Amino acid sequence: MIEIRSATEADAVALAEIGLAAWRKGIMPLVPESVVARITAENPFRPFLKEMGARILVALDDGRPAGLGACEHGDDYISDIWVSPDFEGRGVGSALLHALEQQIAGRGYAQARLHVAAANARAFGLYRHRGYREIWRGTMHDAILDIPLEKVELVRDLPRP
Repeated sequence: MIEIRSATEADAVALAEIGLAAWRKGIMPLVPESVVARITAENPFRPFLKEMGARILVALDDGRPAGLGACEHGDDYISDIWVSPDFEGRGVGSALLHALEQQIAGRGYAQARLHVAAANARAFGLYRHRGYREIWRGTMHDAILDIPLEKVELVRDLPRP
């Protein structure tokens, strides 16, 4: 059973490791070795989790942390969904996506938006399966990676609350 709740300070270490493990699987193959070394050494999930605090959603699968999600700016944009490779294919990503969409609808938005690396086939497939449609594709500068990366912007109409 998947449970979604706000993150606590006690979740930070486990969530930082989940984020980095998911990044290694989905994004690491797409970036130069110098970026891999920097991201692995810095683990940018640590400061992100500290800054965001309870605004991060954590997914628990049978009580174990399995993923995290966030709308970093509290608007209609889903900035983060990271699922531990150990929990892929068990509905964790879908549960996080649904919870974030509910938050977005609760803020009065009619659509949810997100970006995904174009070559991240697994994540792209999840979003398409959940009804997201492509509205833009191109190269954009990734601020965390500090490199240009091909991304796709997706949008989904949300049901009215």
